[in-house]
Amino acid sequence: MKIGIGSYALFWEFQDTNPEPLPLAGMIDRAAQLGCEVFQFCDDPRIEQCDAAALQELRERAEILGLELELGTRGIDPEHLGRSLDIAEALGARLLRSMIPAEEIADGPAAAAEMLRSLLPRLETAGITLALETYEQIPTSTLLQVIDAVGSPLVGVCLDPANCVAGLEHPQQVITSCAPRTVNLHVKDFAFARQAGWVGFVYSGAPLGKGLLDLDLELGAVYGAGAPSAGKRSAGADGPAPGSARRTPRAIVEHWLPWQGDLERTLTTERAWTDRTLTALRAWRAEHVPPSDLG
Repeated sequence: MKIGIGSYALFWEFQDTNPEPLPLAGMIDRAAQLGCEVFQFCDDPRIEQCDAAALQELRERAEILGLELELGTRGIDPEHLGRSLDIAEALGARLLRSMIPAEEIADGPAAAAEMLRSLLPRLETAGITLALETYEQIPTSTLLQVIDAVGSPLVGVCLDPANCVAGLEHPQQVITSCAPRTVNLHVKDFAFARQAGWVGFVYSGAPLGKGLLDLDLELGAVYGAGAPSAGKRSAGADGPAPGSARRTPRAIVEHWLPWQGDLERTLTTERAWTDRTLTALRAWRAEHVPPSDLG
């Protein structure tokens, strides 16, 4: 069980509201400063603008600092995923996270699975696992149907139950159904808050432990005794052999932090939420995961 942060834990660090946005290399540095083992570039368009030399520099920086890199994109169009796999390979990433937009599954789960199966030779050659994220555009049952139809340990779930609430799915049910197929984990808390005047709710992020995420259930389902990843060698560390067991999921910290009124307050809150989540994940790992399973 390796722990890290992703771009969404640094969201306000690189937005246009920040006059000095954190560069890609600075994100790697920040992850290392926080004692992370992994950093996931996720939905950051700047990574797609990097040339081969820039990607190599990021890879070398991460290697020097002892960090694994992962990459996140959106969509399952084979041409698009092919370009993303090019970037992932250049970074030395062993996991590519994506998601299935509603329009790309309009022809049904079988057609989506066929698109993904066409990528299996490339995934096998590169030793990269594709993690498809749970979110509200398609039911979790449909996502699992697609993954089961692909039938490869190199295609699994990126579990993020917070996303599915907007699709009227219960987070605990999403966790329980997806845990056996989970190859990547996004950890963030979430909550509903009444709007002023009691005219509806706002659904947003929360400091870990203050919202609705059942962290013990989530981590226990993914990493606990009897979980599919427990005691198995990580396919992501040295590259999986074709047909090998699913990789041990990396736990990636994210947030849905609303703007806090000004940049200084927002960044201070974001960093505090990150520290809080990393502390909780490390404490759970120390209590529940044997040293032999930390990979």
